[in-house]
Parts: sequence; structure tokens; C-alpha cells
Amino acid sequence: MLDIRIIRDNHLLVQENIKRRGGNHWKLIDDVLACDEKRRAAETEKQVLQSQRKQIAKQIGMAKGKGEDTTAAEAEARTINAKIEALDTEVETTTLRQNDLLLHLPNMTHENCPVGADETANPVVREWGAKPEIAGPKDHVELALLHKLVDWDDATRIAGSGFAVYRGKGARLERALINFLLDNQTSNGYEEVNVPHLVKRECMEGTGQLPKFEDDMYGTDAGEDGRNNLFLAPTAEVPVTNLYRDTLLNENQLPIRMVAYTPCFRREAGSAGRDNKGIIRMHQFDKVELVQIVHPDEGFACLEKLTAHAESVLQKLGLHYRTIELCTGDIGFSSAKTYDIEVWAPGHGKYLEVSSCSCFTDYQARRMKLRFKDAEGKNRFPHTLNGSGTALPRLYVALLEQCQQADGSIAIPAALVPYFGAEKIG
Repeated sequence: MLDIRIIRDNHLLVQENIKRRGGNHWKLIDDVLACDEKRRAAETEKQVLQSQRKQIAKQIGMAKGKGEDTTAAEAEARTINAKIEALDTEVETTTLRQNDLLLHLPNMTHENCPVGADETANPVVREWGAKPEIAGPKDHVELALLHKLVDWDDATRIAGSGFAVYRGKGARLERALINFLLDNQTSNGYEEVNVPHLVKRECMEGTGQLPKFEDDMYGTDAGEDGRNNLFLAPTAEVPVTNLYRDTLLNENQLPIRMVAYTPCFRREAGSAGRDNKGIIRMHQFDKVELVQIVHPDEGFACLEKLTAHAESVLQKLGLHYRTIELCTGDIGFSSAKTYDIEVWAPGHGKYLEVSSCSCFTDYQARRMKLRFKDAEGKNRFPHTLNGSGTALPRLYVALLEQCQQADGSIAIPAALVPYFGAEKIG
């Protein structure tokens, strides 16, 4: 959530920044300001009336002490009370309206965020390693079927399309990757946490998944108003970051670094026409997530470190990848700056996103009412960050495709062998 004071004092700057994202969200700024002006005017009028009421009450008390008639003064007091009650309702209504408008506004992007309309404007920041030279590479579906690693027919019979069943060595490889990723990130200083896979509506609002992306989520426990009150977590970002919602931290508790493994659930509404082959895009998938809560002076510097932590696991696995920065037209709703890490999939002949690392500035903290008390005793909002460390399906795809051998076997990267228990599949 954006700071209303920034909108109030620099509304043209805020509008121009949000306009660079594309779409019409920038038009909400005028509505926010109109609502804010109405709310503040009502509060000012209420304060004036409260002062008048206090004076009249004092006059009534003095008049009664002298035995004077107070009928007219009491009638005036009742009129003022009625006006104050009406203003209370107006303040409450406009406050709710203003908060709703702010929930629908995206974050402001970093001043140096590349300007562009879509993903074609995302610059490559760096590359690591070289594309493996593989003659006639098979894709992960062919390899998975060859070695009986994944069964899509079983998954369809159980849950429908968009799911997968990992079997035998395929299931062991998935588990090995999860443990490998967790161990690497705990060695980077992250506290491992194990969180619920169901989250409250206010948690989804706190990290920015709601209200904008509700159609993409699996909701449950609908109330009388028809709104879902619980959701299957679309990413561990939601439950992990919300561990500190409605919390006042001490400055010396920062930075906070956490890592969690969870399954993730997404409807992927509107994904028709995208690459849905195999396990690249699914309704349920595994992911190891990194979350940081840091001092606002350190948010963007910490983003560089977090991104390096996510990249480090790909380097240890020896997988070629590239890192791009998302432009204004492609960056996420809540993010101020984002790097995507894309790993090479030779069987598909393209890069696949395995991690998205973002700094949200104080946008999520405001929505969650997460604050810290600084050295001067002032309550402030920290910066929150998160990044996939990494998402498993596409990492799984890249590993199979980059590590395939001429005889059809899969070479297990040396760093993963202790977790998997063998040097190859096949």
C-alpha cells in the first residue's frame, strides 16, 4: 500500500510512475485524493463540533447551577450530537473507501526500473555458464517418460489436467532438490520455517495477491457475503511474510531472513495459449522461497544479495542461466524492482523462469501493519523482499534437459549426488 502522504504531496509524480506500468491504475490517484479530501474535511468539521459541544456542555452545567433554563442549549447540544454521529459515519465510510482504493493501487517502481511495455523490454543483466552442446536434445517429457519419472495420466485421473505424479527415481529427485535447496539457503543465513498451506484472506491482501489476482487463487471457506476467507497458498511468500503481520519489531531484530518449502497452488486463470507442456506450468508445484524483512535504507542492496543467493544454487548444480531485470510493463503488482532468473532448457530451445526476486519497499509492510521502532523511538515500516530459491518444476526440467547424455541417461550434478544417492538416472 502506498503512503497516502506521498500521494497527497506528490500526486503527479506518483501518477507518472504508475502510468509507466501501463493500464489505468494511475487514474485511481484522483479518486484517492478526492476521498482523502472528503475524509479530512469531515474529520476537521467533527473536531470543530466536538469543541462546540464541550463549550455548550460547560454552559449547561453553569446554567443549571444557577437554576436557569437550559432547554435551548440542550436542544443545540442534541443537534450537534446528531451532526457528529453523521460525520462519524461519513469518516468511517470514506476511510473504508480510501483503503479499498489504496489496495487497488500497485507499488511505485524504482526510479531506475527499465521502461517498457512488456517482457520484450527486459534487459539481460548477466549470464552464467555456457549452453551445453547436445545433439538433438530431448525435452523433459520424453526423458521423464523414458525413465518413468513422472506420470501425467495418473495425475489426470486423480485431479485433472495441470497436475503431475512423480514416481520412483522421479519422486526421489524432487525430494533431493528440495533438501538441497533448503540446506544451501540455511547455510546462507536463512532461518528455515515450516508454515501452514492455508492462509487467511487478510494475509493474501497483505502481500498483494488480493484483490487483484483472486481469480488465479484457490479459495475456500466462503462466508455469507460469498467471499473466500481461506486460500491455498499460491507461494510461501504469503504465509512466511505474514508471520510478522500486525507486529512492532525492534530495530536490532532486523534483518530477518527466512526460507521455507511449500507446495504452491494456482489456477493459472487466463493461461490458455501459454506453454503448458509437461510440468512447466501446473496448478500445484513445489517451491523453496526466500523472504527478508530489512531496514528501509538497505532494501535494494539486500535485493542484490538475495538474488545472488538464488543464483548460487544454479551455479552449484552447473546449470546455465541468465538474469534479467523486469521493465515497468512486466514487473509485478507489489514490486518496486525485480530480477528474474531464467535457466536454459535445451529440449525446448528457450529459457524458463525459475526464480523471481523482488524488493517491495514498504508496500507490503503497510498493508500488513508491520513496523519497527528505530533508534530514536519512531515507528517505521521496513522493506520486505522475497525470491524463489527456487521453483522446482522448471529447475527439474532444466536439470533433466541440460544433464541428458548421448545414451539417454541423466547425469546427476555432483552437488546433488549426496541427496539423490546416485550419479545418474538410467
